[in-house]
Amino acid sequence: MMLRSPRPRLLASARHRRAAVLVSTLVATLLAACAPIAPRGMQGATFVPSPNFDERRPDLVVIHHTSSDSQQQALRTLTSPARKVSAHYLIGRDGQILQLVDERARAWHAGLSHWGGSTDVNSSSIGIELDNNGDEPFADAQIDALLVLLEDLRTRYRLPAANFVGHADVAPARKADPSAWFPWRRLAEKGFGLWCEPPLPPAPEGFELALALTALGYDPAAPDASRQAFLLHFAGGEETLPQEDVNALAYCLVQQKPAASRYAR
Repeated sequence: MMLRSPRPRLLASARHRRAAVLVSTLVATLLAACAPIAPRGMQGATFVPSPNFDERRPDLVVIHHTSSDSQQQALRTLTSPARKVSAHYLIGRDGQILQLVDERARAWHAGLSHWGGSTDVNSSSIGIELDNNGDEPFADAQIDALLVLLEDLRTRYRLPAANFVGHADVAPARKADPSAWFPWRRLAEKGFGLWCEPPLPPAPEGFELALALTALGYDPAAPDASRQAFLLHFAGGEETLPQEDVNALAYCLVQQKPAASRYAR
């Protein structure tokens, strides 16, 4: 009688063992993915979770231009571990919106900064980069997309009009973006940022520009740079504006700020 070779049975058994190992590995991986993430805190502390919390909410939007000649170049910079710079959003010249960082996370876009008494603007803000080299007008499609994004952020986080600013506003001694090409007036017409249109009544006697700029949010430790950033934002960078006109503009904006610091539907 001819004996059958045990090889097919052995091969089948080996296949079953490999399949079992693969299934076990897959199950373990899925269970690990579903397991709760350990909370960040002091090592060794006993974690007793409370249901009484919510996510941190940004209360400021900071607008930048990339200083790059292309979206690809900007994206390389904003995603390079070596450069250590990022933003929550990047908007291309064609209006494409890329999200680079979760809104709940702290993106590295403002750097050394100050606004409204806060010296850690990154922790309280959403950073938006516009693909623009700083020496060119901003594309209509890009600004249209920005307005859509700003409306979404305003609605979800209940942001008041006064809480939309530029990088130069929060870092006046270091930065000059977005440039004088940026259409702040158009944004303000949609409820994003402050704006006063000349001719304006004069500021009252005894008016102090430095105090007004501090009230608007600028860094009191850098008065000259703050004045320059103020003119970039609200006067198209016109640094030869007569002082009485600068004072009148600042006074008008300070008068606006209380109402613009409340969220309006």
